[in-house]
Amino acid sequence: MNNQATIDILQKAIASHRNTVDYLEIRVEQSEATGLAFRGPQLDAVDRSFALSGGIRACHNGGWSFVTFNGLAELDTRIAEAISSAKLVGEETTELANTEPIEDIVRVDIKRDPRSVSLADKRKLLEAYNNLILKYDPRIQTTMSSISDRFTTNYFVNSTGSCIVQERMDVNGRFGVVARGEGGIVRQGFESVHSRTDFDVLVGIEDRVLGAAKRAVNQLEANSVKGGQYTVVLDPYLAGVFIHEAFGHLSEADFVYENPKMQELLTLGKPLGIKQLNVIDDATLPDLPGTMKYDDEGVPGQRKYLIKDGVLTQRLHSRETAGKMQEKPTGNARAMRANYPPIVRMTNTAIEPGDTSFEDMIEDIEEGVYAVRMLGGQTNGEMFTFAAAEGYMIRDGKIAEPVSDVTLSGNVFQTLKDIEAIGNDTIYTNGGCGKGGQMPLPVSVGGPHLRIKNVVVGGR
Repeated sequence: MNNQATIDILQKAIASHRNTVDYLEIRVEQSEATGLAFRGPQLDAVDRSFALSGGIRACHNGGWSFVTFNGLAELDTRIAEAISSAKLVGEETTELANTEPIEDIVRVDIKRDPRSVSLADKRKLLEAYNNLILKYDPRIQTTMSSISDRFTTNYFVNSTGSCIVQERMDVNGRFGVVARGEGGIVRQGFESVHSRTDFDVLVGIEDRVLGAAKRAVNQLEANSVKGGQYTVVLDPYLAGVFIHEAFGHLSEADFVYENPKMQELLTLGKPLGIKQLNVIDDATLPDLPGTMKYDDEGVPGQRKYLIKDGVLTQRLHSRETAGKMQEKPTGNARAMRANYPPIVRMTNTAIEPGDTSFEDMIEDIEEGVYAVRMLGGQTNGEMFTFAAAEGYMIRDGKIAEPVSDVTLSGNVFQTLKDIEAIGNDTIYTNGGCGKGGQMPLPVSVGGPHLRIKNVVVGGR
């Protein structure tokens, strides 16, 4: 079914129910996708799918309902169910921030279309990369290699007059390595690539793929770091993950609105760090996983400063949280698929670069730790613990021997205050974020090198 035919069906369906509830929206997603994966030397999965999914949200007297469907023929029935459910639960006042109705069609400017590449050619490409890392070193035990592509057309109509069609393409490559050394020590290495426009992002990346194997093997030679407090330098990958996980989620207004303690800790205008600290969430950056022209409520994607010149200036909103907190919507209502409800989520979250070179950052550190990439971690409110994928001691202003089992713990607000220097470099990396049962939502994280004092570092 073409775009106009689908639009006509959705607009006709919503017009007949426009005045029956305070708010009504319909989202439909048509998708086609392929995915291939190797585990060790074995081809583990070959998937190809075509799907249509949809979701309807209705709000009445502050009560929300969400109903899913898998075909347009059932649309009227599902709308009636959504309206009935919203009226059943609504007992307050509907508070939605006002937005202007938008009509738009957003196309993808495709370079090399993955749909024009055969499954056989995709398998050949992936198998070559997988064999490359399998044979890199005899200590490599297994690999987890995959490539995938997905093209979607998303339709959005609501009862206030918006009608938006957005195309989206994602091309991903993920490469994981497990290496085993003496004494049963196990180390891992990862690498990923992503494009929103071009299958060729997966072509000619042998050096990047081998990087995953090299990092896993190199860490086999590392001794466990001695636990204690150190001045720590985070590489750009780990700096981006830190600001996303430890601070970005605290900036999501649904969390703040429901948490009186966080409302106090996150009062707009509050100083949080040095004047050079700027943290953004930017849906307008080109060719990144979190980039979008409109969010899943039809609100334009924006560049927001969560922290500007060290001061808390903004938070991330849906229309509902913006209405309840009497702030402006920010275009951060996102859903993993059309059959999930939009909730407040990040897009591309990063620390902006400063003016300190890496050499200057480490030159006066007598003994510190350089933490590189992320292996895993967890957050609990304002507290965090992250495990670095790689670590190196810093001695007398130089990068020294590798160390393993580097975990970083602390309170995010104290850690932001303890940032001493911000690098003049920056890197964005793709990721998948989880919240409210919706995982993995495409996002990216970014940042420069960061120097932080008094970090608690744990070893084995």
